[in-house]
Amino acid sequence: MWTFTNGTTMPIGTMYCIGRNYAAHAREMNAPVPEAPIVFLKPPAAYATNGSTIALPSFSTNVHHEVELVVVIGADGENVAEQDAASLIAGVGIGLDLTARDVQQGAKQRGEPWAVAKSWKHSAPVSAIVPIAEVLNGALAFTLHVNGELRQSGITANMERSVHELISYVSSVFTLRRGDCIFTGTPEGVAQLHAGDTAIAALQDLITLTVHFS
Repeated sequence: MWTFTNGTTMPIGTMYCIGRNYAAHAREMNAPVPEAPIVFLKPPAAYATNGSTIALPSFSTNVHHEVELVVVIGADGENVAEQDAASLIAGVGIGLDLTARDVQQGAKQRGEPWAVAKSWKHSAPVSAIVPIAEVLNGALAFTLHVNGELRQSGITANMERSVHELISYVSSVFTLRRGDCIFTGTPEGVAQLHAGDTAIAALQDLITLTVHFS
């Protein structure tokens, strides 16, 4: 269940994740900024709560962190216009799109799907959700520290496609449902995690996410 900071809850639906939505991250991955959004999915079982200890998967030796603004959808929608997208947003949080990079790269080289690399259990830890009414309009800044070291720092103003554009695009391909969410992409600075690490992600002064790895 999504847990909001005002005490309300909502069942978790499909997680829609956006690839290469920050140009600097695309460059560090030696990949172009895509002409259309890259969308992949994580199931509800990928969710992990704030304070979780997540076991790094045995099938990977190179799991990366990718810190992202997470937008939770509060109403069903299809073919939503950009100017109407705000009406679907229930709240926002900060999350990690954990990626088994070695598995992903191998799958790409073989031309195979890479769901295993992105969608394994507990690969999507997310903070509590801040109701959208409590979030000021404008760009949102966020950071990720691992063991006290700043690893990633981003601001939503640098997105290639805004939250409203993403909601419009995703709803034109899929049917967005109440409880779904959108991981809106990661800035540069992705790097490997190791057993014993502690990651702390922050969305301005709104909310934080702490995750331990074993």
